[in-house]
Amino acid sequence: MTETLTSPTNRSSVAPPVLGGLGLFTVLLGAALPLIDFFIVNVALPTIGRDLHASEAVLELVVAGYGVSYAVLLVLGGRLGDLFGRREFFLGGMAAFGLTSLACGLAPSAWTLVAARVAQGAAAAAMLPQVLATIQSATEGPRRAKAMGLYGATAGLSMVAGQVLGGVLVAADIAGTGWRAVFLVNVPVVVVGLFLAARAVPETRSQRPEPVDGPGTVLLAVSLLTLLVPLTEGRAAGWPLWTWLALAAFPFAAWAFYAVERRADRQGRTPLVPPSLFALMSVRRGLVMLVPFSIGFSGFMFVIAVALQRGAGLGPVPAGLALAPMAVVFFAVSLCGPRLVARYGTRVVTAGGLIQAVGLTLIVLAALRSWPDLGGLELLPGAAVAGAGQALQLPVLFRIILSEVPPTRAGVGGGVMITTQQSGLALGVATLGSLFLALVPGWGMRDALVTTLLVQLAGVALTTALSLRLPRTIS
Repeated sequence: MTETLTSPTNRSSVAPPVLGGLGLFTVLLGAALPLIDFFIVNVALPTIGRDLHASEAVLELVVAGYGVSYAVLLVLGGRLGDLFGRREFFLGGMAAFGLTSLACGLAPSAWTLVAARVAQGAAAAAMLPQVLATIQSATEGPRRAKAMGLYGATAGLSMVAGQVLGGVLVAADIAGTGWRAVFLVNVPVVVVGLFLAARAVPETRSQRPEPVDGPGTVLLAVSLLTLLVPLTEGRAAGWPLWTWLALAAFPFAAWAFYAVERRADRQGRTPLVPPSLFALMSVRRGLVMLVPFSIGFSGFMFVIAVALQRGAGLGPVPAGLALAPMAVVFFAVSLCGPRLVARYGTRVVTAGGLIQAVGLTLIVLAALRSWPDLGGLELLPGAAVAGAGQALQLPVLFRIILSEVPPTRAGVGGGVMITTQQSGLALGVATLGSLFLALVPGWGMRDALVTTLLVQLAGVALTTALSLRLPRTIS
């Protein structure tokens, strides 16, 4: 009897993989790296442009190339992790992320940097979905709730800290590396992460591995590319004909993707994104809310970085540190999220939206009152309050979206959620960023900033209204 229980065939039922404290720290480190690198370049772009003689359109590709390849490949990365083993894909993705970061840091020209950033986004897409899938598969009950809360805290903190870190590294000019340090800093972090992951992250995979859906993968890629590329590059390129043709093709590509996935589901095959996933109310309503939240988050980070440096005349360090209160408060409040959700349910998200709206209003008033002397002190109250509001939304949203996804589809569920988030982040820079830059010549920097923040405030009102439709409790 003992032999039967400890045989390889039955070991998983007796001793399922467990993600310990060190393993959780390691996968959260892997989750932080891609998000930090999406935002770390915001304050480094002016220096990169001067050093590499890059046009504004090429500089936007430095941001968009990473974000688009990352978004396009995330779901595929989750599926491959389910199929071949999440630990192995996490290790491989992290190693590739380190190598591509090195390539970014050593890039001799702007176009080489763009190519390295595209490859870096692909490496991130292999690594990040394994984080959520591992948490879903190797934790349960209160430990899973705590781990998901920490994941949400890490994600939000990384997005703000990336901008702060970017400013510090550019100004520090370590060993004369200048902007290159924002990429080279990843290399030693990846080495430490690989060492820890090899020892502390358990191997998990789907109990019913599902083959890759080739047609679905191609159509999802086409759908995201026809939407994100023209929106992120259109303004800088002067909206040439190809941007309008791509946008016109998007609804047809999206419809074709949905039709192929629905047909595969009905025929008993395994689609890349199972339509049945969206039958779960928690997934459907959570994703709908995640889109405007992510658009507002990334749009704000991009716009405030440009406004503080080009308009208020701050250097990279003061511009980055102006958002430090937001990062600190976000992390502190997000740690209280699980207890608040246990007591008040998902109405915590609604409260977070209202608090974020107050914070944004304070930032608008500070810009109107203090411009052009707008700095960290003037932004502190609004940034801190907005950070608290965001902390009550993002981590809880992640928990809601994945709460009913079965462990066998953890990679797919995590991939869909992060793809939605990443697409929203890219759209935020493309929409709010483009609006801000288009208004500056005619309206001036201050009025363009205030108008863009008011548009974001309308988005916060939308997310707050949508939060009322979330399930009241999290399973």
